[in-house]
Amino acid sequence: MRYFVAVGDEQHYGRAASRLGVAQPALSRQIQDLEEELGFTLFERLPRGVRLSAAGKLFLEDARRVLREVNEAAERAGRVARGRSGTLRVGFTESASWRGVVPESFRRFRELHPDADLELQPAASLEQLAALRSGRLDAGFIFNMPKGDSDFDQLPVATQQIELAVPKGHPLTKLKKLRLRALSETKFVWFPRRESPALYDRLMEACFRGGLSSPRIVQEGLNEATILSLVSAGLGVGWVLGSSRWRCPDSVVIMPVADLRLPQPQALAWRRDNRSPLLANFIAEVRRLPEVRELMKD
Repeated sequence: MRYFVAVGDEQHYGRAASRLGVAQPALSRQIQDLEEELGFTLFERLPRGVRLSAAGKLFLEDARRVLREVNEAAERAGRVARGRSGTLRVGFTESASWRGVVPESFRRFRELHPDADLELQPAASLEQLAALRSGRLDAGFIFNMPKGDSDFDQLPVATQQIELAVPKGHPLTKLKKLRLRALSETKFVWFPRRESPALYDRLMEACFRGGLSSPRIVQEGLNEATILSLVSAGLGVGWVLGSSRWRCPDSVVIMPVADLRLPQPQALAWRRDNRSPLLANFIAEVRRLPEVRELMKD
């Protein structure tokens, strides 16, 4: 079809062959084969050159359009193959989206891949893990990623500490160093165990070891946003990640607890059998972030 368009443009076999960089006999043979396949002539042969037939004129318009669409399709497919286009679905916990690796990775992706679609899905770590396993997510920023699962690869990206959200003006805010035993009579807004059973049990055990054997839980908060809201309303204090200070209400103070060391590792996780070039580019870009490079040194 490209040969036909060249001859149609030039109205001359010799000039068309020169333009295409092929021998004229080969070009003539291709046009004859095309006419035999179509069942009608495309050119009227003249003493000097050729002239498009009526059918040939119509066919030339469509041939140009088809070739243009083929080239565009090849370019689109090429962008996907090179990881420059397509759709990437990434999960993240809301608590990690305010500062650091997670928002920076999204910013860089949009900057470097303007033709790609980035679908962001906020979800708890356990929900992300299930979505990764089922293929509904390509990657997820997950806290406490299970080790030894052969279905997944992961890249450590950050570590956060659990701290205490306290209403501003609360007596605890006057302490120079806050310890667990000082919280024995304090009312708590606590997350439900079903949201993160492993973390819930580890936190309870750490509290017990620090002298807070039976926390006074007066209200459950489904997530950090709810806990911060309830703490702001004065219902009690609540456990949150240190990163919550970046979206903390003015009426709440985030305080470290001196004898609570419960680091929360965060990793970018993905299925090992996911061969998406776009995913591979995203992982490589996250790996290049300064915070991640620094963590990998450690």
